[in-house]
Amino acid sequence: MLHPPSRLRGALTLLLASAALPAAAAHLEVQGGRSYMDNHGANAAFVEVTFAPHTIGNSRLDWSPEILAGWIDGRDVGRYRGARFDAGPSVALLAGGARFHYGAPDAWYRPLFFSFQLAGINHTTQALSSHYQFVSTLGWQGEHLSFQLRHVSNGGLNGPNRGETMALVGVGFDL
Repeated sequence: MLHPPSRLRGALTLLLASAALPAAAAHLEVQGGRSYMDNHGANAAFVEVTFAPHTIGNSRLDWSPEILAGWIDGRDVGRYRGARFDAGPSVALLAGGARFHYGAPDAWYRPLFFSFQLAGINHTTQALSSHYQFVSTLGWQGEHLSFQLRHVSNGGLNGPNRGETMALVGVGFDL
């Protein structure tokens, strides 16, 4: 069985290998913001790569593969010190999934998106109590700027499942 650091190295290798995909077909973005577990905030930062879209059938809905690497700082919450799932450790996250857009290329709502990804993390915490997580994001992406609301959670599969909910601003460019 692979240990979390081995999974993390494997996911990082996949992330780096996907950087070798055709350059014109990707959008790279650096995102930062504040994440909350209950009322306790922490800084969060991500690097996300979104690849060329693929239309779903004859619809106006399309999806784009995407990968994400991120960091969520720990926080010192007295009531969780010494607990099995502490709130103190910072968490590194690697994820892969799909981003969905709807509408014609020139529609006013086209920059709105929803994404869903499966993630692996390096430390369990009070907010993220298993090494596997689900990441869902609702956002708006312009040519070089984005705004997102993101939630990371294990969906109640293990432990306390408080989750991390964050507001992010991103700066990006096409590769």
